[in-house]
Amino acid sequence: MARMPSAERRRQLTEAAIRAMARDGVAKTTTRSIAAEAGVSLSVFHYCFDSKQALVESVITALTDHSVTVVRGALRPRATLEETVAAAFQAYWDHVRAHPDEHMLTYELTQYALRQPGFEHLARRQYELYGDAYAELIEQLCHDMDRRLRIPVSVLARYLAAMTDGLTLNYLVLGDAAAWKDILETVTAHIAGLVQAPDGSPD
Repeated sequence: MARMPSAERRRQLTEAAIRAMARDGVAKTTTRSIAAEAGVSLSVFHYCFDSKQALVESVITALTDHSVTVVRGALRPRATLEETVAAAFQAYWDHVRAHPDEHMLTYELTQYALRQPGFEHLARRQYELYGDAYAELIEQLCHDMDRRLRIPVSVLARYLAAMTDGLTLNYLVLGDAAAWKDILETVTAHIAGLVQAPDGSPD
């Protein structure tokens, strides 16, 4: 087997863990099944991750990065603020519809971490990552479009994390993708209303 840098090997195992957990569930996924999914020996797995907590944290971080990368790529200035915000939300929503198993896994990971002794901090870390990711995206938007917020970045970031979390779970439970066009338009208009031009006037 060709040698691989440890960081790259960890990424390989993390992505294998995501596939295995999405297929079999978090509780039923073992280190052995992850190693098999990645096509490596069990000793390689234990070299990269010294505990299941470390693996779960890596999975949580990777899942968050999957969504954030898609949104960041779409979050470039367009003709209006609303068009820019709408494009970012649409990119996220397209990711949810294309990868429902990944998004369902995020909720399973939260429940698993909250119920498993010694893992509770990972659920908190998961939601801190969501808030940090949104704060970074909000600051990018304001910088690129020369806008400022009517409320603190931290408040809007946590609000967006809670809102998208709820909407995503709602979609995973109820489906009906067609109904979400109006919902996303409502959310976009609301978020745009919380942003203003540098002189304090509405956008």
